[in-house]
Amino acid sequence: MAKPWITLDRVDTEEGTLELRQRGEMDFLITLGGLVLMNSLFNRSEVVLGQLGCQHLSNHPAPRVLVGGLGMGYTLKAVLDCLSATAQVVVAELNPTVVEWCRGPLALLTDNAVDDPRVTVEICDVAKLVRRCAQGDAKGSFDAVVFDLYKGPHYRTDKINDPFYGSKAINNVRACLKPEGLFTAWGENYDEGFDQRLCAAGFTTRSERPGRGGYRHVVFVAKKTAVKRRKGA
Repeated sequence: MAKPWITLDRVDTEEGTLELRQRGEMDFLITLGGLVLMNSLFNRSEVVLGQLGCQHLSNHPAPRVLVGGLGMGYTLKAVLDCLSATAQVVVAELNPTVVEWCRGPLALLTDNAVDDPRVTVEICDVAKLVRRCAQGDAKGSFDAVVFDLYKGPHYRTDKINDPFYGSKAINNVRACLKPEGLFTAWGENYDEGFDQRLCAAGFTTRSERPGRGGYRHVVFVAKKTAVKRRKGA
């Protein structure tokens, strides 16, 4: 008989009540308004997201990476496992409670990745941080930008003004990246419109569905090209 879920903590947000639940040593859920956002036992796509975003930097002497969204920390752990001891990783997380969870009950899942000395956590909207970087107001550009947000791109995404996946946001990400930099993003399903906007902004793209069989999420991988495509080209 399965153990009952125990609610460890909850916090009210604009989108509903955010809860952390547990029913075993390594079995956690994060829910929002009663809907499951993350399950600690099903993290394959989050891990692959971090790997695909940063494995090309394994020999880089001092890479700089931006991770948008902390979640349970699996993507961050995968990013760190790809990088040297001299790397710098900025994590933009909107809710400070999630950071507290990753430093508390969830720490054992990722060897307390959030407190790795290479990591700086900023409590902020990653879209605003990217925009500041694109405008030259941040502390420098990035070799990789990784979006691990609980809402991925989808067919209803505003093509121009969506703060994460619209054309304006994509252009901001491109401006934040160093030459040949990678932008990777998690998605629940493949979205052709997002892929097309990436290409139009000057990225070469591919996507992967990690795992085998059953329902699989998508990882979008976009590489910054030397020249941005002209409209109508």
